[in-house]
Amino acid sequence: MKLPDFSKIKQLRERLTIKKPWDSIIIFVLNVLIAVPLFIILHQNLIDPEWPLHIDRVLLFILMVAAIQFVLHYMKKVLFVCIFLYLMALLYGSFLGNYGFRSVYEDYEAMVYTMAYDPNPQDVIVSRLLPFPNKSQIIDAVDYNNPKVRNYAVGAATKYFKDLKGFHNQRLMVQCFSVFKDIRNRWTYVSDPRNAEYIARADESILHFAGDCDDHAILMAACIRAVGGTPRIIHTGGHLYPEMLIGKKADLELANYLIKQFLFVEESRGREVHYHEDEYGQMWLNLDYTATYPGGPFMSEEILGQLTFN
Repeated sequence: MKLPDFSKIKQLRERLTIKKPWDSIIIFVLNVLIAVPLFIILHQNLIDPEWPLHIDRVLLFILMVAAIQFVLHYMKKVLFVCIFLYLMALLYGSFLGNYGFRSVYEDYEAMVYTMAYDPNPQDVIVSRLLPFPNKSQIIDAVDYNNPKVRNYAVGAATKYFKDLKGFHNQRLMVQCFSVFKDIRNRWTYVSDPRNAEYIARADESILHFAGDCDDHAILMAACIRAVGGTPRIIHTGGHLYPEMLIGKKADLELANYLIKQFLFVEESRGREVHYHEDEYGQMWLNLDYTATYPGGPFMSEEILGQLTFN
């Protein structure tokens, strides 16, 4: 039996060994590449203790970088393998439209922006539970399967923000924001008949884009639902307004970033993005006609009821 040539193995190992100071430089770069997406995941899933200036997140990042640096220092012999596997994972995600290089960049940029400019949570004040007014009529009026409503919603969803690059995973959110912008720009408030409550169906309201608050809420909910979003209508007592489901905290951070940096820059300048968080940890943005951008200030903090369309 022929014994292995240990001298050749030693020579191969020496060839694969990274010389100083390049080994430290490569370890640091790999540390950053690992730390950024890992920190994003932790930031989005850990409870925010709301320390001033986000000191908790700064300390978390420093500790994480130090720990990764320590581990990588003792993995020099397999450093090439680590780099190769990491890059392959991101390349795989990039080509298949999953989590890749662009997603890491977009999430990191949105996270940093949100840490500097927090959206503003709105406390949900439920003073008493009341029957939702005209519930069955409103449900019927949100006729998102009506061809007229669907056709209008598709056109409105693709009318604005065509120049936005990237953010493919947020396509539905951006399209719903386009629907909000088009309806809001066209809407005119018109009162109901005296001493009567008229509930207009969504296909009626798109004829003139006019009506009262419940007509607007019905149209907005129907159009958001028609393009795949999840809307709900909030009853505050004397007022109805629509909201749109954004998702979890990570989705809210991206929504906040997109609204203030790309989509509604002038409308939201110097203002906060307001949202409701439900009992399941889901975030909802205000789409009332009184708001000039998604997540604008609420007319009323009190909530007496809600209708969710999903």
